[in-house]
Amino acid sequence: MNELLRACLEDLEARIDVDEEERIWHEWKEFACGRFDGKVFRPVRRRPRPPQVVWPDVSVNAALDDFDQMALQQFRGCSDILAEASGKIMCVRANYGTSILPSLFGARLFIMDEELNTLPTSWPLDGPDAIRRVVEAGVPDLQTGWGPKVFEMGRRFQAIAREYPKIARYVSIYHPDLQGPMDVCEVLWGSSIFCAFFELPELVKQLLELVTRTYIAFLREWETIVPLAPDGNVHWGCYHKGKIMLRDDSAMNVSPDIFEEFIKPYDQHLLNECGGGAIHFCGRGDHFITGMGEMNGLFAIHMSQPHLNDMELVFQSTVDKGVNLLDLSPAGWEQAVASGRDLHGRVSCLSS
Repeated sequence: MNELLRACLEDLEARIDVDEEERIWHEWKEFACGRFDGKVFRPVRRRPRPPQVVWPDVSVNAALDDFDQMALQQFRGCSDILAEASGKIMCVRANYGTSILPSLFGARLFIMDEELNTLPTSWPLDGPDAIRRVVEAGVPDLQTGWGPKVFEMGRRFQAIAREYPKIARYVSIYHPDLQGPMDVCEVLWGSSIFCAFFELPELVKQLLELVTRTYIAFLREWETIVPLAPDGNVHWGCYHKGKIMLRDDSAMNVSPDIFEEFIKPYDQHLLNECGGGAIHFCGRGDHFITGMGEMNGLFAIHMSQPHLNDMELVFQSTVDKGVNLLDLSPAGWEQAVASGRDLHGRVSCLSS
């Protein structure tokens, strides 16, 4: 651990107010369990706690190449939460982007230019024959691609937690971005996967099954380093029941029938195997939200663009069924509240 990282961690440790963090955690857990009785859950800390040292602004690419820089980047986010008196739970992750699982299958990484300061992606594999070879090879070696760095960063976070007790108690280490089965498959296959639903459906399903098994294997290995809590966990500063946060960004591009056949069964398998959790999606989800809301072990949904959605349909498929909506922007709930629509205390908002 370099001297700058140590100085910043000591600053963070000194600024953590135990009573305040206990309150924030308690309020989030009450919300997650459906015991918030207000209109919209908007937690805040009572006062800002600004840093007493200068925290560096670490770029994405710098963090990818250096574990101490990754730690500084991630804990800087926690420092900002205290400085802004935000209602988020402090959290860090091994921040290697959406291509963690694709990289295990041999997908070639694409690192963004430094000035973009954006997480990397990867190139798709070379057509259906390459997909067939991946399927025939089975679950890949987890110590390839981004795997070794992700696991080592988990160990680094745990080493920091052993040295700083308040950080250990109040800064959550959340699981790396493993996406969801279809999102990983789209990255591996490329955009032609949308034709393959009709032309090569069995091969698509074989790849989906393999990615699902690989997700489970990777998460289990991660939990040997950073165990996830059985009752609830943190993602993006929000607490939700269950263990995992799946991503279904690809779902906005497919029909309800495709969602039911190619996405929902594999998401459901992961929720069953991994102890339930939440799902994130970007874009419009009107066409699949009803089916998504029926999934067992789904406790929360995080959506990015409520203005693109029929929010009444979203509310019927989520909060009316006891599924929380996490960090919904004001555009998603203000009209509902103004009209007297009952959100059952199951909508959280962290933005002003």
